[in-house]
Amino acid sequence: MTAEPLDLLLQGLAGGDREAAERAFTRYEPYLRVVVRRHLPEGLRPKFDSADVVQSVWACVLRGLRESGWHFTTAEQLRAFLVLVTRHRLTDRYRHYRRALDHEQPLDVIPPELLPASAQPRPSELAQADDLWERMLALCPPEHHELLRLKRQGLTLAEIASRTGLHEGSVRRILRQLARQLAFALPPDADAAAND
Repeated sequence: MTAEPLDLLLQGLAGGDREAAERAFTRYEPYLRVVVRRHLPEGLRPKFDSADVVQSVWACVLRGLRESGWHFTTAEQLRAFLVLVTRHRLTDRYRHYRRALDHEQPLDVIPPELLPASAQPRPSELAQADDLWERMLALCPPEHHELLRLKRQGLTLAEIASRTGLHEGSVRRILRQLARQLAFALPPDADAAAND
């Protein structure tokens, strides 16, 4: 396969030929990605990919060719222009992320007591929740277990009533009765001590 003469490609670009633009992109995209990678600061590498910058460059160039009548007489002129636009786009991205880069720190250098608390429950809280769940199931009759499962999933009283066929007031009464039983029940360790 022979390479297309660059003057034909430039004529196609100047004429707004979409296929010529695709061929030009295919030809110059690897080179422009290298330009981005060479000038990309280390801290920005996790923020975006070099392909993002190159695609935004092509969007700009195609708009300029179509709307502003840009014209390139030589392949060197086109390449120099693409490199210039690519570096400007990279500078824009750097300015956009500069504040975040100035304030970011690796987690291993921050003292653990200064890290924000996790929104996830601690293992002890999960164990307590599982223990409470088992106690609730033990306190209520088996026909109400489905009601408890639906409530645990976060359904409203109206949704639970429509799924179980119970009246909303009955659902409320069953849950209140269970809450009273839990309030008056002995803690699990007190039950074990009483049995001994």
